[in-house]
Amino acid sequence: MPVTLKLSRKFYEALGEDVTNEFVDALNSVDAAYRSELRDTLEHHFSRFEARLEQRLAEFARDLADRLAQLESRLTWRMFAFWAPTALAVIGSSAGVISLLLRR
Repeated sequence: MPVTLKLSRKFYEALGEDVTNEFVDALNSVDAAYRSELRDTLEHHFSRFEARLEQRLAEFARDLADRLAQLESRLTWRMFAFWAPTALAVIGSSAGVISLLLRR
């Protein structure tokens, strides 16, 4: 939102209408140039920040995927480690019940 500079009536009375208007126009053009330059600088810095952010998010996603794969591997091994003795206990109990039933 551009801001137009306005000077007091005393400037107009002291310097005249034409000189004061030229002065105001010059100040407004300098303000517009600085605003444009600031906008360009900020856009440049934001694009650099955005690129770095995307790079770090990609690295984080890869790291997270690696860690989840390691966790899945450990959990699969532990699940087997707990499942195998349970299965052996069930098989042993079933064999004991079958042997008791066959004795009759």
